[in-house]
Amino acid sequence: MNSPEAPRSAPGAPPRPARPKGGPRFPDGPRADPAGSHFERRIRSFQPRRSRVTAGQADALQRLWPTWGLDIDGHGVIDLAELFGNDNPVVLEIGFGMGEATAQMAAADPATNVLAVDVHTPGQGNLLNLADHKGLSNVRVANGDAIILLREMLAPASLAGLRVYFPDPWPKKRHHKRRLIQPEFLTLAASRLKPGAIVHCATDWEPYAEQMLEVLTAHPEFENTRPDGGFAPRPAFRPLTRFEGQGLEKGHVVNDLLFRRVQHEDRPTAGA
Repeated sequence: MNSPEAPRSAPGAPPRPARPKGGPRFPDGPRADPAGSHFERRIRSFQPRRSRVTAGQADALQRLWPTWGLDIDGHGVIDLAELFGNDNPVVLEIGFGMGEATAQMAAADPATNVLAVDVHTPGQGNLLNLADHKGLSNVRVANGDAIILLREMLAPASLAGLRVYFPDPWPKKRHHKRRLIQPEFLTLAASRLKPGAIVHCATDWEPYAEQMLEVLTAHPEFENTRPDGGFAPRPAFRPLTRFEGQGLEKGHVVNDLLFRRVQHEDRPTAGA
């Protein structure tokens, strides 16, 4: 069997050299721990998953990471206009899985840049591969902790939107503190979002959906776009993912939440 470190080469392609013992999986690709020990230890809202990297994903990581990839090391604020090569609005997507929905949304809205963050190497390679094949110049893939990215590497009021689709629900009560959508996270996110920016969350775990609705409704920097103060129907611009379709077949209820970043009249805009 092929190991993740040595994926099978495509037919007709030259054999890949063996990886030196202890060497990086992808010398020109995402680093295993980009932030290292530079930042405080804290409860993580994500759990890295290891699975096989295909030859196509490995090729995309090697070829495209130096241009379209970003390691979240926490050193320095990113110039988003330089990163994307234009001044178009930037939406941050946290946790994109295998990237199919991300690629579809980027293709449907080429005037919006998508900074997509995940820690799953096969998914990173797959999204880069999709972006390459579809000619999506408005996608950049970030590797590492989204909290460090928001706190250390993004300027105030630099984002036009935030997407969090199907985050880990951490269903056991003792693990609820690991859930991403918490008041502290929303306060950090609000500082990086422009007034009017949309936070769009979706989950098929109903208890987590209720918690999301509760904390977003209670947060003073956000307002529900729904007049009734409840969940929103899935908007047409969010594709139905394979994962979501499997959940619906099992009888899961998927809830979308669309909240707007508000600007209080008695406060200056962040970063002004």
